[in-house]
Amino acid sequence: MNKYIFILLFFCINLMGESRIVTLTPSINEIVYALGMGKNVVANTKYCDFPLESKKVKKVGGYSTISLEKILEAKPTVVIAQNYDAKMLGNLKNLNIKTMVFKTDTLDSIKNTIKTLGEYFGKQKKANELISKIDTSLKSLENIVLDKKILIVIGPRKNLNNQIYITGNNLYFEDIIKASGNKNAYFSTSTNQPVVNSEKIINMNPDIIVMISPFLDGKEKEQKELIKLWQTLPINASVKKNIYVVDKLYAGIPSQRVIYFMKDFKKILENVRNK
Repeated sequence: MNKYIFILLFFCINLMGESRIVTLTPSINEIVYALGMGKNVVANTKYCDFPLESKKVKKVGGYSTISLEKILEAKPTVVIAQNYDAKMLGNLKNLNIKTMVFKTDTLDSIKNTIKTLGEYFGKQKKANELISKIDTSLKSLENIVLDKKILIVIGPRKNLNNQIYITGNNLYFEDIIKASGNKNAYFSTSTNQPVVNSEKIINMNPDIIVMISPFLDGKEKEQKELIKLWQTLPINASVKKNIYVVDKLYAGIPSQRVIYFMKDFKKILENVRNK
């Protein structure tokens, strides 16, 4: 069907009806559902798999393959996105499609997204509850252990190669580490994704290593093997056996579910303290 027909269909929407929401990232999708607006989500991306019912929603593509025509087919009253695809967002705005764009890289930006969407959908009470849970979870991390250098590794592979992805100083992980009274073992003023090798990790000498490995969810044997591999590094975390795996996908999604990562992180800090 010609793309101009899609545009015509969009402008035939009854804007006085219920919201028809399209979400373009997993974190935004999760927040919209958490606010109680899931029944109004008419399309999302193929990576939007939480909650389970969002898997059944029409898909408009992935991070770099979002289709404008598929968005128009969904006849949205609002498209909610993050600031990833400037060209796509520009096309939506040029078509006068209501578009809301957010950042969810830090805890403050996650809370701001929840607050703003809560106001937009008339769900302020629910938004305040979600924000309060984040603040309470963050406070619960205080004074368990102090002044430790903590390194968070993203999706570690089964070998210590030169492509080790870690969290930098501009993400919500940094906020969580600081709130606990500790510090990120990695420091840089760059906002680029940090990629290091084992030599750099040895030089950082972290006291605690947390590996985010959702591909190992429930695979205890493989997790133990991964930890054993990292324990070969001559660093404090190895000597003290302070190397841990968080095997849940929510750990890497900057939504209201960040509270679950904070619970996991709290258990890790308590384990370090109690040794």
